[in-house]
Amino acid sequence: MIEEILAPGVVTEETFSDDSASPLFPEELALVARAVPKRRNEFTTTRGCARKALGSLGFPPAPLLTGERGAPIWPDGVVGSMTHCDGYRAAVVAHQSDFLALGIDAEPAGPLPDGVLDAIARPEELVRLKDLADTWEEVCWDRILFSAKESVYKTWFPVTQQWLGFEDASIDIDPDTGAFRARLLVTAEAFGPRAEFHGRWMLRDGLVLTAISRPR
Repeated sequence: MIEEILAPGVVTEETFSDDSASPLFPEELALVARAVPKRRNEFTTTRGCARKALGSLGFPPAPLLTGERGAPIWPDGVVGSMTHCDGYRAAVVAHQSDFLALGIDAEPAGPLPDGVLDAIARPEELVRLKDLADTWEEVCWDRILFSAKESVYKTWFPVTQQWLGFEDASIDIDPDTGAFRARLLVTAEAFGPRAEFHGRWMLRDGLVLTAISRPR
């Protein structure tokens, strides 16, 4: 499903249930040794997806550990992203020679909890969301905005190793094409001044999915 909103050349693996047949390596088990079962299950299944995707690129199974701020550490020559929410787990990978970064996010297709939108949206984004909601009342535009910002962060951080706040990107959602544009309000050498990320979004089967494929 998520491959529909990613660029050609990106390998995707997704599942809608947890897979007990995807064992963790000891190094990975140590990362979730004290986690509750729900967290262990989503961690295990998502890494199983990632190993299958990496296998399609020719990489043998290996531990996928976490670096700063929990970002996954991919094998040399690979860029990737993982996501999970209730009823969905996915991982995407590609050759670093083809893509600078990838970012994906999955969310339940429902309104954000009270107070979250005010915490993550810029003033101009609130205006855009109101305009969208006036025309398409049935769509959870606030959740799409949140998911797009998560995908922006997952694209940004592995390259820059710099924090990016919700207020540091201004998102414009296109309701007709299933695309979104993120104007970055901070600068990093890898992306340059006034950088923009272009991504896509979809609503299906009770899920919001967003994805960014940043080419070289």
